[in-house]
Amino acid sequence: MSVVVVSDSSSRLQADERKQWNIREVPLHVLIDGTDLRDGIDDIPYDLHDRPKVTTAGATPAELVETYRQALADSGGDGVVAVHLSAALSSTYSAAVTAAREFGPSVRVVNSRSAAAGVGFVATAAARCAAAGGDVDAVEAAARSALSRTHVFLVVHRLDNLRRSGRIRTTASWLGTALSLKPLLCLDVDGRLVLDQRIRTVTKAHAAMVDRVAEVVGENTADVVVHHVDNHDAADALGAALTQRLPQISSLSVADMGPVLSVHVGAGAVGVAVLTAGR
Repeated sequence: MSVVVVSDSSSRLQADERKQWNIREVPLHVLIDGTDLRDGIDDIPYDLHDRPKVTTAGATPAELVETYRQALADSGGDGVVAVHLSAALSSTYSAAVTAAREFGPSVRVVNSRSAAAGVGFVATAAARCAAAGGDVDAVEAAARSALSRTHVFLVVHRLDNLRRSGRIRTTASWLGTALSLKPLLCLDVDGRLVLDQRIRTVTKAHAAMVDRVAEVVGENTADVVVHHVDNHDAADALGAALTQRLPQISSLSVADMGPVLSVHVGAGAVGVAVLTAGR
């Protein structure tokens, strides 16, 4: 048998990718008018990011325990490495740590310090190691090695969703005073959503995001996913700009940001997740 990797639905890994790398997924939750919908399992309205009273919740302890138990059994006792959405953005990581205590050192939990495909990149790095026969220590190390090579940038069209969600500090001076600000945001080394640059137009913000991606990639190869919330044209344009700017990119795909993250960043948002090459 081999070590099994678990992630959550924030990773935006497609079903075929999860099957290829034997990655198990725990759903995050969207709460609409008192109805609890599971991301990746239940039908969720596409326009939920425009609804004022929608909230989200992390994976529950019961879901995590059950998923870890099954994954550990399927591993034949070799172990489980769980990679979850940044602890600064979701309660899922803390719930995962609590759930993992039931299984002792056989289940390791890694804070991805990332979101969207950034989580998927870390989980896949771990799963590649598992597929190559790595033990639980090696698989955990592979996940942690990918943390510093993973970067996420984001441009939002409106700040309302971020204000409501509390995923960015409402005391930030730029958040309260900017009228037409289209900030370039990023996830810092602790997985917190912070201001990278103050920019006044979407066009300039997207161009700045291309510059920042080019900066972190440098001369390396990299895997890139461009995410969006109901803004496929802008995402395609960003993908084309990145491909032209960085011909050494190993892979580039465009994907929606998913319902849970969409609630917090709002319509029109575009983001880029990057994994640079390395060991």
